[in-house]
Amino acid sequence: MELNLVVEGLKFMVLGMVTVFLFLILLVIVLNFQAKILNKFFPPKAIPTEGRKTSVASTSSKDVKAQVAAITAAIQTFKNSK
Repeated sequence: MELNLVVEGLKFMVLGMVTVFLFLILLVIVLNFQAKILNKFFPPKAIPTEGRKTSVASTSSKDVKAQVAAITAAIQTFKNSK
């Protein structure tokens, strides 16, 4: 009798897990389809990149030294406040 209840419990567990897994797969498919539709009718606008600094390499050595000094000062202030 008890073995029968365990088997029933395992069946329900597998059924529930399969149901959730299939729902999640369906959700991913629907969201991808929705993204394609939205991108078709509302394409993303191009962001202008001219005039922006894109990397640390494009900043001057003086700016990098100032950033390092500011970070070092902030760390020292934090350590001294304890």
